[in-house]
Amino acid sequence: MPTPTLTWAQLRDVKCAELEGAADGWGKSSNRADAARDRIEQQLLTGLRDTQEGEAAQAAVARLRQLGRNFQYVYTECGLLRTTLNSLAHEMRTQQRALTEALEDAAALKFTVHANGSVTYPAGGEGLVDGAPLRGGTASSSGTSGLMPPSGLIAPNPHAAKAQDIADRVCGAVRAAAEIDWRYAGILRRLKAEEGLKVPASTWKDAAGDAAEVRDAAGAYLKDAIPHAASPEARRDWWAGLTQEQREEYLAVYPDQIGNLDGIPALVRDAANRDNLQLLIGKLEGRDDEKSMTQLAGLREIDRQLGAAAKPGEPPMFLLGVSDEGNGRAIVSYGNPDTSKNVAAYVPGLNTSLDEDFAKNDLKRARDTAIATREIDPSSAMVAWLGYDAPQLVDGRDSLAVMGNERAEAGGRSLNSFMGGLAATNNNDDPHMVAVGHSYGSRTVGAATQHGGGIPGVDDIVLVGSPGVGVDRAEDLQVGKSHVFVGAAENDLVTKVPSKLQGNMGAAGGPVGYIVGGLMDRGGDNLWFGKDPASEAFGAKRFQTDAGPSVIAGGFDAHSLYFDRSRADSVSSDSIALIAAGKAGKIKLEGLR
Repeated sequence: MPTPTLTWAQLRDVKCAELEGAADGWGKSSNRADAARDRIEQQLLTGLRDTQEGEAAQAAVARLRQLGRNFQYVYTECGLLRTTLNSLAHEMRTQQRALTEALEDAAALKFTVHANGSVTYPAGGEGLVDGAPLRGGTASSSGTSGLMPPSGLIAPNPHAAKAQDIADRVCGAVRAAAEIDWRYAGILRRLKAEEGLKVPASTWKDAAGDAAEVRDAAGAYLKDAIPHAASPEARRDWWAGLTQEQREEYLAVYPDQIGNLDGIPALVRDAANRDNLQLLIGKLEGRDDEKSMTQLAGLREIDRQLGAAAKPGEPPMFLLGVSDEGNGRAIVSYGNPDTSKNVAAYVPGLNTSLDEDFAKNDLKRARDTAIATREIDPSSAMVAWLGYDAPQLVDGRDSLAVMGNERAEAGGRSLNSFMGGLAATNNNDDPHMVAVGHSYGSRTVGAATQHGGGIPGVDDIVLVGSPGVGVDRAEDLQVGKSHVFVGAAENDLVTKVPSKLQGNMGAAGGPVGYIVGGLMDRGGDNLWFGKDPASEAFGAKRFQTDAGPSVIAGGFDAHSLYFDRSRADSVSSDSIALIAAGKAGKIKLEGLR
């Protein structure tokens, strides 16, 4: 850092209100860009797609989407500029207060503060020999003073220590202000865009770096106030208590944190995550490691779907969470979960991660279920919740995580927080909420029920393709046994994985190893993670499912067809939709095992 040239007089005269006025101007520009983007996406694009066809219309749509992205970039950068200036004013004002207090103390004592920060004090005290007042002097923060070091026969001037303290405080405020000025000047110089009419991925990469730098600088100004450790209800109330300007700043600087904070309203999370999505794409762009390329493909597919026009009958899409943490996080709702009377969350299982397959297939399951549910009750939303690290198979072998409970336990705690957030922000007096667990996701749902008296707000639980849920009775899931529903296709071998206490395969084999190894002697109704949910001993309601293709004909295909509405026999997907819509009494049941 260069040697500071700021004086205390300059610090005293800094007009922080003008910095905040400039911040307000950038804030208005950010809001205008956001409004323009919204108009393009909600009005112009929708109208063009609904009324025009052909190559010219497609070209116009592409150009409008590019324009919308440009406005999104302007919104982001102008928002960062606003917070940078407000944070600069905040830090400068703190040093001004420290300086003012020091100057006021000097004036009260009739000390003189010089331009270089030194402080002159008058004579005072009494000499030990003649009792005459000791001469005054000058104190400076460098340690040089007008007072000679006292001998054993001379008492110090009582003003000297006070003058030294004031000089140190003046110098400290000026040095801190000079450092602040230097630091923010560098940030502001770097907050600039490339020339041109397009905002390429490389520019979003720079924007991600800009956001990170502003976060670091504005830590004392904003970040410390985000209630990460609070309950979803407390976070909801915190957000409601902020001013509009404060909300806009949090969205501009911390879209990743606000977008993934349970208890924040869905519309706000969606806006934050759409912005964060572009920053993540820019962050991962150009990396050549497998994880980054895999997640980038998933993020791009989600981005494509967010920008595509919803077909007639399809619910609107809300991005409630996105992150490159671990194997990636993505939470997508079809329908607004805050305004819908019925809200269901689908938890996927084994091998699910933030990749293109999740973005296409798992999101399709949620979307199809949402469409079917809304045909029964239009006030319905379905969420695809990838809020944890599901176990992954490595090189065709079982990972140790597949046969363990650790991922489910961690995921269960996260699921509880998320569902608690939905319950806190839902506008209905008594919303109907459902947790749907598929495969290992059912084990995660089971784990969630064992924390804090059950999953917050959840009335019904659906388990499909389950290898067990960690408990042996339906009533242990905290919703009442009559509210636990199970789908287990006859040819879905995952629902027949024998107990880990049975068989003679080593621990490294895992549940899939049991199946592949042909050890299908189930030995009763015990599965890998406890009692078979489709068994009579477990005590749930088992709804009808299509048997699915045999292992010889389709391998493990039967494990993935519970949500498939395209099949001639869609009894399973119909049942899930009925339960999600609060019409479980209409499902078709079949016998327990």
